[in-house]
Amino acid sequence: MFPVESKPNFKFSVKMLTQEDTPITPVSSFSSSHSSPEEGHSVLHIVGKTPLQGHVTVSGAKNSALVLMAGSLLCSGVCRFSNVPSLVDVDRMGEILAALGVKVTKDGKILQLDASHLTESKAPYELVSQLRASFFVTGPLLARLGVARVPLPGGCSIGDRPVDLHVKGLQALGAEVQIEHGMVNAYIKGSRKRLQGARIYLDFPSVGATENIMMAATLAEGETIIENAAQEPEVVDLANFCRSMGAKIQGAGTNRIVIEGVPELHETEYMVVPDRIEAGTFLLAGAITKSEISLSPVVPDHLTAAIAKLKEIGVGVAIDAPDRIRVIPAYEYRGADIETLPFPGFPTDLQAPFMSLLTLADGDSVISETLFENRLQHVAELNRMGADIRVKGNIAIVRGVPKLTGAPVMATDLRASAALVIAGLAADGLTVVKGLHHLDRGYDNLEAKLRGLGANIKRVQEDEAAIESVTVVG
Repeated sequence: MFPVESKPNFKFSVKMLTQEDTPITPVSSFSSSHSSPEEGHSVLHIVGKTPLQGHVTVSGAKNSALVLMAGSLLCSGVCRFSNVPSLVDVDRMGEILAALGVKVTKDGKILQLDASHLTESKAPYELVSQLRASFFVTGPLLARLGVARVPLPGGCSIGDRPVDLHVKGLQALGAEVQIEHGMVNAYIKGSRKRLQGARIYLDFPSVGATENIMMAATLAEGETIIENAAQEPEVVDLANFCRSMGAKIQGAGTNRIVIEGVPELHETEYMVVPDRIEAGTFLLAGAITKSEISLSPVVPDHLTAAIAKLKEIGVGVAIDAPDRIRVIPAYEYRGADIETLPFPGFPTDLQAPFMSLLTLADGDSVISETLFENRLQHVAELNRMGADIRVKGNIAIVRGVPKLTGAPVMATDLRASAALVIAGLAADGLTVVKGLHHLDRGYDNLEAKLRGLGANIKRVQEDEAAIESVTVVG
């Protein structure tokens, strides 16, 4: 196991930036290169039963990149990030920061954010409404400017994710917070405009609340202690990033985080941690196609629960290097029960992709989704492909079937889209996956990476009539 707050063997660069650093070409319009649902109907065509082989490179973590970008608001200088994934959500967060006065420049996987002239404390509704993670700017804005006005956020429709824990934490730090007309208005009373350290207990180990409170506390006066804090790797990554700017944080990765506030934070350069959910998705792609593939960079400790469940199902996983793992398929798989839990438990973001594998396992599997009430919407689409899944409340009972059959299916959220792609890789005939705006929010060019492994998959533009007339092959 890696010790808490440590780094794996692949290099994470942390250094001060100087004026001699090569500038990155500014991006005047931080817009996505991905197609949106309004830009025609982009769909994936997948012809299943094609074996995979080779190696795939895992991108930087979406859930880290977004909060690190928000954390750059704490610094009155330049933050330069490497290993930034190319995602719609990253693009949207860049647009939000630009609207706040941040100079956003991008070159491939390098993203530079200059918040030295932070001018605006109000985030624009039209952007925030599209991105749940946009609420992460609340804590940094409040700590840096003494005021934050952020609309209640949007994002995936996987269930209610209230911001009450965020609000209570900021109030405990001394902020006045009012929610009116869909807008969160937070400010610090008095002339000093600094939050005050506090002891905060979270009723639930919310990742977002832990991160928002931790960021706000880095510039507060005195000591802040967060009890029952989230322990996810993304929380540790944020703490490491903040420390690279001079923050004093201890305990990230445990349920008790201690932050000693400092007057200001300095410039830094930082590498985004690899995406554990993308890594898990590729492990499942190898398992369901009975293919041996390897992937890197990864942090195996971030995948402990997923690897343990794969082995229970009958899939072999070899750790070939500290940052490289390999999936070793078996001829037959057996059912297994899954219950989603906060880290280090089984991740909710892998629940849907794992369900695709379990549709082809011998026997019954019981999947309990304990974190989000609407995260079983992919069941109906998997059943269209021949799966045998019954749902009662937040519990899905999966009875293994001999095969899946290609069909036109609709992605209902980000991780459901990955589940349908995985199912399509193993299905007889052609699967057409619609709703790719979900996929593009969280997977960096997934289809190109799968093609690199030999998958028969391509993205095409079709009108609605052509999509509906796809013939199911099986």
